[in-house]
Parts: sequence; structure tokens; C-alpha cells
Amino acid sequence: MDSTKIDRINTLHHKAQSVGLTEEEKKEQAELRKEYIATIKMNLRNQLDNIDVKKADGTVVNLGERYGRKKTH
Repeated sequence: MDSTKIDRINTLHHKAQSVGLTEEEKKEQAELRKEYIATIKMNLRNQLDNIDVKKADGTVVNLGERYGRKKTH
């Protein structure tokens, strides 16, 4: 998600707090929020998939591979 969309989310939020939003602006705000949340979830999943955990016996396990979410080439 680019910074212009994040700025738009913030602008709509401030407008909602001060004067209120029209129906079109409410729909736009809801769509932008959905997109923002989806982006956050995707980024978090990618970070978790790339975490390596070192076990007590010295082996290293990748969480993405262990839980079947990381694609292998």
C-alpha cells in the first residue's frame, strides 16, 4: 500500500471526527481500511514465514516450511 492511500485514510479519519463523512466517503474509507488490513496481514505472514528457530539440539527450523506456508522452488 502506498503512502497516498495511507494519507487518504488519515484524511478521512480526521474528517469523520470533525464534520462527518458522506456515504461515498464511508464506502471509500471501508475499502481503504480493508486493503490496509490485508497488506498488514500479508507483511506479517511473510515475516513469520522467514523466521528461523534454533532448537535446543542445535537444529534450525524455518517456521514457514514447518507449517507449510512457504513455497519452495
